[in-house]
Amino acid sequence: MNFEYSEKSIALQEKLKLFIAKNIHPVQKEVEAFHYDPLNAWKKWPGLEALKDKAKKEGLWNLFLPKGYGALSPGLTNLEYAPLAEIMGRILWSSEVFNCSPPDTGNMEVLAKYGTPAQQDEWLRPLMNGEIRSAFLMTEPDVASSDATNIETAIVSEGDEYVITGKKWWSSGAMDPNCKIAIVMGKTDFEAPRHLQQSMILVPMDTAGLTIERPLSVYGYNDSPEGHAEILLDAVRVPKGNLLLSEGKGFEIAQGRLGPGRIHHCMRLIGMAQRSLELMTQRVSQRSPFGRTLDTYSSIRQEIALSRCEIEQ
Repeated sequence: MNFEYSEKSIALQEKLKLFIAKNIHPVQKEVEAFHYDPLNAWKKWPGLEALKDKAKKEGLWNLFLPKGYGALSPGLTNLEYAPLAEIMGRILWSSEVFNCSPPDTGNMEVLAKYGTPAQQDEWLRPLMNGEIRSAFLMTEPDVASSDATNIETAIVSEGDEYVITGKKWWSSGAMDPNCKIAIVMGKTDFEAPRHLQQSMILVPMDTAGLTIERPLSVYGYNDSPEGHAEILLDAVRVPKGNLLLSEGKGFEIAQGRLGPGRIHHCMRLIGMAQRSLELMTQRVSQRSPFGRTLDTYSSIRQEIALSRCEIEQ
C-alpha cells in the first residue's frame, strides 16, 4: 500500500506548522491559564476568534472534509488530511482555530453528505464558517451504547412533527457556549430489523424539552469549554424536515460519520504523544537531581526509547 503524502499535503503540513509556531505556541500558556481558572469554565478564550480569522485568510480552514464534497472541500483525501490532524493534535485546542474540531467535523460531514439543501443552508454553512458549534447525541446511560442498536431514545411521528423522548450522556460538544445544534440518534421503529430501527434528527439546542442536566468529567477533567454533557430529552418536538436522510437510516449515517472521526482522533492523539515525548527528552537533559542529568541513566533512556517505539506501533 502507498502511504506517501502528496505534494499538496506536504505543502499544507509545512504551512500549518509555521502558523502554529507563529500564532499558537506564543499564546499557549495564556490559553491554558485561562481555562484552568474555575471562573472561566465553559467560556471561550477571548483571542480565539482572531486566530480563526487569520487561519481562514491563510487557507487553513475546513481541511478535514474529503475531496468528494466538491466546492465544500479543500480537496484532500483522508490520507492527505491525517498528518494535518497529527500536527493540530500537538496542541489539542488548536484544531478549533482551523475549524477542524470534533464533533463539528463529523457533524459537518453528515450534513454535507445527507443533509437537504434547507438543512445545509441553516446549519452546515454556519458550521463551516465557524460561526456556531454543534453536539452529537448518541450514547445513553442505561444501555451499552458502544453497540448503537441498543439505544432506547424514541423518535415518534405526530402529524408534521417528531417527538423525541430519552436520555443521553457523554454528548460531545454540548457544553460549548456557542453550541446551537445537535444531531440526535434515536429509534423511529422499535420493531424493524435491528439495523433499520434508528434515525438521526437535527435538534436546535434551545428547543423546549431539551435540558442539559450536568457536565461529565473523567478523573476531574471536564474538557471545558466543549465538554460532554448529560442531556434529558423530554417530549422534544421538532419539524419532520429536521430528519436526516430518512427513517431507518440512522445506523448507516452513524457508520459513515464515526469511521473518519476515529481516524482523526487517533491522529491528533499521536501528535499529542509525539509532543509529550519531545518535552520529556528536553526535561531529562535539564534535570539533575543527584549531580547528573536524568538522560545519563540507562533506565530513563530505555523508558524514552520504549515510548518512541509505542508511538510508532
